Amino acid sequence: MRRAAALLRLLRSGASAGVRGRPACAAVHPLAVKSGSGSDARVATALADAYAKSGLVDRARRVFDETPLRDQVLWNVMVSCYSSHGLVRECWDVFGSMRRSGFPGDGFTFSALLSVRASSSSSCYDHANLLLVLGSSVHGIVIRLGLHLDVVVATALLDMYAKCGQVAEASRVFDAMVLRNTVSWNAIIVCYGKHDRGKEAFDLFVSMMRHGFCPDELTLASLLSSCADMAAANEATQLHAYTVRRGLQDFLQVGNALIMAYGKNGFVQEAKRTFGMIHNPDLVTWSSMVSSFAYLGLAKSAIDLFDRMLQQGIRADGIAFLGVLSACSHAGLIEDGFKYFLLMTRDYKIDPTPQHLACLVDLLGRAGRIRDAYEFLVNMSCDANVDVIGAFLGACRMRGNIESAKWAASRLFSLKPDDPINYLLISNTYAAAGDWNELAKVRSVMRNMCGNKVPGCSWIEIGGIVQTFVSNDMMLHQSREMQRMMELLVSLVEQDCNGQSKITDGRRHLQSFVIDTQVYI
Repeated sequence: MRRAAALLRLLRSGASAGVRGRPACAAVHPLAVKSGSGSDARVATALADAYAKSGLVDRARRVFDETPLRDQVLWNVMVSCYSSHGLVRECWDVFGSMRRSGFPGDGFTFSALLSVRASSSSSCYDHANLLLVLGSSVHGIVIRLGLHLDVVVATALLDMYAKCGQVAEASRVFDAMVLRNTVSWNAIIVCYGKHDRGKEAFDLFVSMMRHGFCPDELTLASLLSSCADMAAANEATQLHAYTVRRGLQDFLQVGNALIMAYGKNGFVQEAKRTFGMIHNPDLVTWSSMVSSFAYLGLAKSAIDLFDRMLQQGIRADGIAFLGVLSACSHAGLIEDGFKYFLLMTRDYKIDPTPQHLACLVDLLGRAGRIRDAYEFLVNMSCDANVDVIGAFLGACRMRGNIESAKWAASRLFSLKPDDPINYLLISNTYAAAGDWNELAKVRSVMRNMCGNKVPGCSWIEIGGIVQTFVSNDMMLHQSREMQRMMELLVSLVEQDCNGQSKITDGRRHLQSFVIDTQVYI
């Protein structure tokens, strides 16, 4: 009995050490077998748990298989082992065997089952689809067992639906929760934030405060990310003040989110000040600041900061390189752009994504080198996707190269024939060139191919309130006044232009501007 207790203490110590606990597991396992304690369910459970937490999944399974008498805790350890290592099918196989063996499962079982991580070998899309199918099936079991009243299980269900993109289902689970904690509120706020529903996320934040829950660093980081996406400057400033008042500004994820929120809202000095106050910036911190500089058109600052990051020994990833490539693209720095691209692919061995390639195509296009951009596009080692071809089409539009634009448009239509954005890109190109007949033809095809699509949306913050504008929305408050103001601006531009040609140019640019801001409903 004493020997079993001693072994349990050793194994629990090894489990808490993670990978460093492997030597302890290797030493204790033979002792447990020799002493006859290996068949003890408590010792077997602790041994399997220690192996699982140290990353030795096969050995954990061997201990599990060699244990004749298994209890619910041992089954839970095995489910959790596969879940934490992203082995979805193995996890659910063990769960099925457990149910067939007469063990219904408890709150720990289902919370681990619903929290399966994505493995490195599976794509996020495949993992989400598989998890949704399996998670939906277990949702019914959870309700039948009454475990939906368990706040941990309900939160795991909510998080599962959120990761699978099922916002409505996640919201239903949250609304049905009898008990909630900070983790539950965080899960639903993060869910809304990640799926471009920042306004609902802020409404939940207010409700969370009214219910007496204190937001933590995860809540605030998610809300600040929503501020960046929505360009909600007033909310970002208020959240910053709240983090300082709560003493949460030193959390790295809060600082990183603050940099992006200020950067996307155009407050470069506040972003720089926040960056300077972070004591130990990580790769995300540096990348956020580089991306903010690039977003605001401060190419030299972005490049200098990126070089400083490399000098300090921070190893850049694809996102960091995307930030500096974007800066080079906006500033037309061709040599610097290709220098960093070669550094990324040759020295850092990072495979370029379509976003990296789109930056290079855009860089060549902005410099007027349409032919070089075309050659780069044709000679790419991978198939060009919509982002890359769209960048080339934008460059053709900027330079008025209609023939190349038609080639790019045909490629876009073959890839996504029912996407209205592709039709808008080519129609805007025709508008910029003043070819209204071709524009009318494209619009006609667009109506037939795309049907009724969600209209384009823009927003601006006025007086602390985010105002949303949808194209052709005549029900919008003061839309008539806005239209009359646009007509007045057109009239003023025409009066200021000297000569018929300039008047025509002014009209054409204004017409192009109006078309650019519209999406066919």
